[in-house]
Amino acid sequence: MTVFDIDQLVFGPDDVDLSRSPLAGHLDAETYVLGAFNPGLTRLPNGNLAIFVRIAEALRKPVVDGNIHAIRWTEGRYVLDPWPVDLCDTSDPRKFLVRGGKWRVMALTSLSWILPVELTPDGREVVTVHYDKAIAPHASFQCYGVEDPRVSKVGDRWLMTTCSVSPERHSTTLYSSTNGLDYVFEDIVLDHQNKDMLIFEGLVGGKYWAQTRPLGDLYFAYPTGSEWRAGPSINLATSLDALHWKPHREPGIRPSAATVHTARMGGGTPPILTDRGWLTLWHGVEPKEIVGIYRTYWSILDRDDPAKMVDTSHTPLLEANPELTRPLEDKMYVRDVVFTTGIVDAGHHYIVASGEADLACRITHIPKLALEDLN
Repeated sequence: MTVFDIDQLVFGPDDVDLSRSPLAGHLDAETYVLGAFNPGLTRLPNGNLAIFVRIAEALRKPVVDGNIHAIRWTEGRYVLDPWPVDLCDTSDPRKFLVRGGKWRVMALTSLSWILPVELTPDGREVVTVHYDKAIAPHASFQCYGVEDPRVSKVGDRWLMTTCSVSPERHSTTLYSSTNGLDYVFEDIVLDHQNKDMLIFEGLVGGKYWAQTRPLGDLYFAYPTGSEWRAGPSINLATSLDALHWKPHREPGIRPSAATVHTARMGGGTPPILTDRGWLTLWHGVEPKEIVGIYRTYWSILDRDDPAKMVDTSHTPLLEANPELTRPLEDKMYVRDVVFTTGIVDAGHHYIVASGEADLACRITHIPKLALEDLN
């Protein structure tokens, strides 16, 4: 594993004050922070950094009287829905599957909301936790939570994509800001199960560009001997207004047949422009047990045609670091997971934000030369 000068956890479950949670006072049940992780990242006008932390708030005792419960927002309040535990598969600590249907139906063991946290310019210390600026469900298409924010600054405006979860759809929703901290809801921008939407930090040919990752239960095989592996891939889309998106004809980043480590993949950080092209960090998942092993990889895309790959590496840039989470061992529920979600150019190095073990927020300073060394 590469050793970086700065590689630390900066915010975790113990740093969240649930008395200031959007759920506070709504439920006749004790909740706790299952994870404070997968933070979006941006630089604020005052020079500080801001991370936008996914807070997964879960029931302390989800199973009561033979039922497992899910938290749901409805009409301005939060309620508990019971499911007979003998009808559910609870092997994954993050969710439970409801058996008996012709397709997979699941519910979550937690409800997520977004907490803005202001950091020092180097990202190493917390300055302010902005509970008054939290983003929480406000409509039926978000009734099971708002997850995994990714923040891009395009011109004078900040754009935040999130996953909004509900039985209606698993959609991508857009928020915008004029100061990097206060966000207003714009609209649903991608429909069912199109995750990991990352808006490029700059226009290409006068258009907004984004990476997307549509999911499904069926993928068609590549021909025998192809350099690509069938499965989830990072696609591209364009827009004139950041609200209405058209899928790009050419594919984006696809899983390589040369390694099983990226058999499943998805976007990580919003692409930023460098001298070599658009730098994007993404996650590859090696199959293992239920969750898999999540690692962070990098690619450089052509500055004028992001469908063209300039450079990439099969060597991971970041891997899970058990030493970081050792003080949180009593809270661990998944392992071998680093999920990189934000990047800022800091001169000679990049400041990278990740979710570590679906538990806490990790800040890593990565020298720019490290990317070349891994090639």
